[in-house]
Amino acid sequence: MASIKDVARRAGVAPSTVSLVLNNTGYVSEKTREKVEKAMKELDYMPNELARNLYRNKTNIIGIIIPHIDHPFFSTFVKYTEKFLYELGYKTMICGTVNRDHVEKEFLELLRRQVMDGIIMGAHTLDVEEYQKINRPLVAIDRYIDANIPIISSDHHKGGVLAANKLISNGCKKVVQIKGATIVNTPAHEYHQSFRDILEKASIEVHDIEMGINCFEPDDFKKVADELFSQYPDVDAILGADLAILACLQKARQLGYEVPGNLKLIAYDGTYMTTMNETIMTSVVQPIEQLAQEAANAIVSLIDGKVIEKQHLILDVELREGQTTI
Repeated sequence: MASIKDVARRAGVAPSTVSLVLNNTGYVSEKTREKVEKAMKELDYMPNELARNLYRNKTNIIGIIIPHIDHPFFSTFVKYTEKFLYELGYKTMICGTVNRDHVEKEFLELLRRQVMDGIIMGAHTLDVEEYQKINRPLVAIDRYIDANIPIISSDHHKGGVLAANKLISNGCKKVVQIKGATIVNTPAHEYHQSFRDILEKASIEVHDIEMGINCFEPDDFKKVADELFSQYPDVDAILGADLAILACLQKARQLGYEVPGNLKLIAYDGTYMTTMNETIMTSVVQPIEQLAQEAANAIVSLIDGKVIEKQHLILDVELREGQTTI
C-alpha cells in the first residue's frame, strides 16, 4: 500500500506538500497540485481518513436524529438532508429514537467526543436538558430546545389558517382535529391553535383528539381513527397529519361515509402519501426539501464557526387541493 512518502517521491515534492494537497490547506501551485494528484492516482493511493480527520479536528460526519425513519415526513426529510450534506462534503449518521431508550444519549456522546461534527435534531424527546449541556453545533427541526439552538420550521400558524378557511368554505359544522402529543415542545402545535381560533370565530364546533408521544406506527393511526368515529359519528370534517388522515379515509369508507360528500378531510404535511392513494388528499404542504436544505446549510455554517442570523427560520406552506374537499 502506497504511503505519503511514496506519493511525494513519485511527484518530486516534499511529504509536507502532499499533506497540504490532501488537507486543502496552505498554498500549493496548480502545477504542483496536479503532479501530486497524478502521483496519487498512479499509485492508487488512499488517504488515511482517520489520520486526516484528527489533523483537521473534523470528521465530516453529521448526525440526524428523528423519531421514526419509516414516517413519510421524516424519511423524506432525511433523503433530502443526506443529499444536501453530501454536496457540502459531509456524510450522515441516522438515529431513529422510537422504542430505543438510550440511543439519543449515545448519539450526543458521539458529538461530545467529536466523533461527529454536528447534529440536526428532529426527535420528539422530552429530555432537552441533554442537548442544552452540549456546546457543539446543533440545529433543531420543528423543536424548541434552547434559545441558543437555531430552529427551522414551517409556518404552522398559516397552515392552520389555510385548513380552517378551506373547511369554512366547504360549509363544515362539526370538525375534529387529530393532534400530536402536546407535551412535546414544538412549533407544530401552532397550526392546531390557529385552526381552532379561525373556526370558533366562525361559530363552528371543534373537537380535539390527542395522540400519545412517539405514536408513529400504522396501528397507532388506525386506533385513533376508530376512536374518532366512535366518539364523533356526526363529524363532517377532520384535520390531522398525513398518516392519521389516511387511516380516517380508510375507516370512513368502511363505515359508509362519502368523501368529500358528507365528510371533508385535510392532511397536514403533504408528503408523497397524500398522492399515492386512489383518492388524492387535500393537504397543507410543508416544504420538506427546503427544510432539509436550510438545515444542512445551518449546521455546516455552525461547524465553520459562522453566526446564524435568524435563530428561528420559518418557511412558507401552501394548501394543495385534492379530492377530499370541494
